Amino acid sequence: MSQLTRRRALGAAATALTGLVLTGFARTAGGSTDPRTADPKHHEGHTGHEGPHPFSETFRGRRIEGAPSHADGHHGGYAVQVDGEELHVMRNADGTWVSVINHYETFATPRAVARAAVIELQGSELVPLA
Repeated sequence: MSQLTRRRALGAAATALTGLVLTGFARTAGGSTDPRTADPKHHEGHTGHEGPHPFSETFRGRRIEGAPSHADGHHGGYAVQVDGEELHVMRNADGTWVSVINHYETFATPRAVARAAVIELQGSELVPLA
């Protein structure tokens, strides 16, 4: 005779929750299908070893621009601006890009970094680093 007890119900709920959490971690750790992070070697604005091409566009009402820069090598040799203010970007060893706005999220191109920063800023001004 099987009787559902509080202990068994809580155990079953904990097991189900653990399974869902582990599935989420496995999905996150697996390959990304997000076009911003998928295969940085084959993306818009990048050919061979030349680096990303310059861009200038209005995205969600904000002016974003990017161009090669030789001022400081640790930035990956690329400068990005949002409404004329510098967005600090860095190129990772695997060819992906990060910014101070989205530091824990990688992007395939500086253009994608700039667009993500505009989305994250939600209309706020970009304050330059001191």
